[in-house]
Order: sequence, then C-alpha cells, then structure tokens
Amino acid sequence: MAELFAYTDGACSGNPGPGGWGALLIARDGDRVLKTRELKGGEADTTNNRMELLAAIHALEALDRPSTLTVITDSAYVKGGITAWLHSWKRNNWRTATKKPVKNEDLWRRLDAANARHTVTWEWVRGHAGHPENERADALARAGMAPYKPT
Repeated sequence: MAELFAYTDGACSGNPGPGGWGALLIARDGDRVLKTRELKGGEADTTNNRMELLAAIHALEALDRPSTLTVITDSAYVKGGITAWLHSWKRNNWRTATKKPVKNEDLWRRLDAANARHTVTWEWVRGHAGHPENERADALARAGMAPYKPT
C-alpha cells in the first residue's frame, strides 16, 4: 500500500529579506518511489518562519483529495505550532500564553485549515544533516527564493 510523504523547508536571505519555500511530495510503496512532485515559491520581503509555514501549507493544499500523509519538516516552529500550540492559540483568540498576538496568524489559520482536510503525522528532522529529501526541499526553497534575491 502506498504511503505519502511531504518534505518541507523554508529559506530566507536575511530575516527579514527575500525568502523561498520548497516541498517535495513522495508516494512510496515500501522502498519503491511511485511518484514525486516538487513545489517551490518565494517572496521579496519575508521571514524564515513564514517560508517554513508556506512550505507546509502548499504541500497540503496541493493534494486534490483528503489524504493520509507524513509531513517532515526541519522547523521546530512549524511542528511545535501545529502539534502543541495551535489549540491553545485558538482557544485564547489567537493570543499566546503571554497574551501577545500570535505571529503569522494568517498563515497559522491557513495551515490549520489545510491540515484539517487530511490525516497528518508531523515529524521533525534536523536540517542540513544530510537527509536527502530534506536537502532536496532546502534546494527547492533556495530556488524559490532566487528570483527575489538582488544580483
């Protein structure tokens, strides 16, 4: 039976600055890759955290129908937010435990909606540690940023 994985990453040159996001979607049957899809994009003036969020959002929004998948991110911010903090933020009217507005609320709302369509397992991997799929997602994020970087 095929399993679906989404490897996501964000990049930023300066923080804030030009940024990019990348996602590598892979359908596997055991060790056999059945299908891959690569997504990337960027913005001229953004932050690393926004790009990390957009990578996950675009990966989930790219799926045409509700799916069961594993999203692998090197962002503790994304994984922590979606698995641990989001429920409290929503309960507290998008305020943190210290009563401050949640940063990137627009993207957290979008990620929450995209996540709700699917059955998602969220995993964290160390970035830039030689994990081939994470390295590919990073390369996609850098490619997504390239048009926005000054030459």
